[in-house]
Amino acid sequence: MELKEFVEIFAEQFDDTPADEFKADTVFKDLEEWDSLTALSIIAMVDEEFECMITGADIRNSSTIEDLYNLIKTK
Repeated sequence: MELKEFVEIFAEQFDDTPADEFKADTVFKDLEEWDSLTALSIIAMVDEEFECMITGADIRNSSTIEDLYNLIKTK
């Protein structure tokens, strides 16, 4: 999986945020639509798409979409 593909899958978890707002260096917690339910959606997406478990702490310790991508690659 490449970073670009991960960004696209990440963006699919958001209903109201335009896809062009999602870049590798996007600070996802700054997005207006970000909330705890979105965080749960990201955790579920990672489990389903990448067969990898991340936690709420992993999300809290990540700032950008690329941070999450790099974390997933190490698991």
